[in-house]
Amino acid sequence: MVKDETYLTGIILDEDLEYGLREICRLCNIPAETVCDMVDEGLVDPRGREPMQWRFTAVEIRRIQVTIRLQRDLRVNLPGCALILDLMEELDELRRQRPR
Repeated sequence: MVKDETYLTGIILDEDLEYGLREICRLCNIPAETVCDMVDEGLVDPRGREPMQWRFTAVEIRRIQVTIRLQRDLRVNLPGCALILDLMEELDELRRQRPR
């Protein structure tokens, strides 16, 4: 009998910490230009005025990672990713408000 085993890998992030552009690029394995495009599109909103001053939270890292998967797996463009992420967050909020 053959057993199917699934192994998950990931990075645990402290929600209280903020991460710079270099750390984001390393954590998400993407170039800085891609992060800049996501900021320009409004997918993420880092603190700071210039890219080298940007600070990202764990929530924004999650948005970047979901965007990367949407682009890779479904070939969704950045405006489409922004819409999908907003709808996903709205759905999560509605689920939290629903009485049990």
